[in-house]
Amino acid sequence: MGPGPPVAGAGAAPRPLSPAARLSYAVGHFLNDLCASMWFTYLLLYLHSVRAYSSRGAGLLLLLGQVADGLCTPLVGYEADRAAGGRCARYGPRKAWHLAGTICVLLSFPFIFSPCLGCGASTPEWAALLYYGPFIVVFQFGWAATQIAHLSLIPELVTSDHEKVELTALRYAFTVVANIAVYGAAWLLLHLQASAHAGPTEDITMAGQLGDQDVPVFRNLSLAVVGVGAVFSLLFHLGTRERRRPRRVEEPDEHSPLVSPAARPLLLWKHWLQEPAFYQVGILYMTTRLIVNLSQTYMAMYLTYSLHLPKRFIATIPLVMYLSGFFSSFLMKPLNRCIGRNFTYFAGLLVVLAFAAWVALSNRLGVAVYAAAVLLGAGCTTILVTSLAMTADLIGPHSQSGAFVYGAMSFSDKVANGLAVMAVQSLHPCPSELCCKACMGFYHWVMVAVTGGVGVAATLALCSLLIWPIRLRLRNQDHLQIPETS
Repeated sequence: MGPGPPVAGAGAAPRPLSPAARLSYAVGHFLNDLCASMWFTYLLLYLHSVRAYSSRGAGLLLLLGQVADGLCTPLVGYEADRAAGGRCARYGPRKAWHLAGTICVLLSFPFIFSPCLGCGASTPEWAALLYYGPFIVVFQFGWAATQIAHLSLIPELVTSDHEKVELTALRYAFTVVANIAVYGAAWLLLHLQASAHAGPTEDITMAGQLGDQDVPVFRNLSLAVVGVGAVFSLLFHLGTRERRRPRRVEEPDEHSPLVSPAARPLLLWKHWLQEPAFYQVGILYMTTRLIVNLSQTYMAMYLTYSLHLPKRFIATIPLVMYLSGFFSSFLMKPLNRCIGRNFTYFAGLLVVLAFAAWVALSNRLGVAVYAAAVLLGAGCTTILVTSLAMTADLIGPHSQSGAFVYGAMSFSDKVANGLAVMAVQSLHPCPSELCCKACMGFYHWVMVAVTGGVGVAATLALCSLLIWPIRLRLRNQDHLQIPETS
């Protein structure tokens, strides 16, 4: 006779999430994704080209936001892990952090893309920039709290590798939908604004220039972002239930294992710092985010000042990128299953490097910029989804400290992005004006560097994982904490 059916509670695997639960989880980061799309794509453009602040001043505000996010992220991760290990409300500790972060984002984000209250023509630039600082810090704290709480729920909700990839891919599919929504709304608002201000004989080139007349466009876009994002955050909180670890010990029977799985060593945050795999995955994640975020940040500048395209292209080209990424995200699960994590990441990296080579060899892309955008969107989606899946692989069954891992990864990502942007802005060849002739070549090579240059660094990080695969040593287990069994 074969073995009988598994006894409930005797090491049985949790039931898979229902489609509704997967969908409600996937939309939990939608508000963050909407805000991040505006932040990375339009913040520098809004501050520099619309509000006419200096390139260094605009870069300093973005650096402030990235550093604030980077500092808040590991702290939120640590606190979320500590709350998960103690007594918390029935609502769930990670969902509670998600709710607190959502409120902060909703209350602060619209002020970032609105004119400075009380500022006039004689207000010095430093005073106007100082006004935006507190709103940026509050927004980045809320963004970090929402991101870490949402990411750290993946190991809590699902256990198998393929389910993690599927949940991550579904989450990123909604990230792409969020970006598509932002760029579609931006195109519509820019089109309506141009139609309202353009005269019958006005030159089409002048009508396509960004300026102070576009302030209402970005203000209305930010208000639409927080309104739609609030609805999706509500759906997440209504449809997602955080699983709580049972604290009781059940009576053993003939189907119970000889060694209780509860006796697994408990990996704390300080133990992660002793694991080489933690740094391997961290460097890969950081370089991946640099490629994705910096290419998103400087794409609008590249289109405006290097290719001299009308302002509607700052919405249509990113829209093409994220449509490409949207369709690519559905290939992640079968591709990971067929060729594995490492080679899936390598395939996406090759596509990004192909985009970098194309831009480097062509000064005037013309209509071909749409095809280049398709390459960049598909490549960025592939490497980002795969790097997130690798991070979930690193955490594995140690979900009790998963928020710290995600927090540490995001810390390196945010600080590196902020420093990179500040370095680029400091090298801007036109410090005293919006743009000069040197801008054409400057933003052209910035796009090559942030995709090709950082892509080479990501290739080296991937090679380390091919030589030394993701594996926790778990040495000196006597120093690890063991959960109590009684």
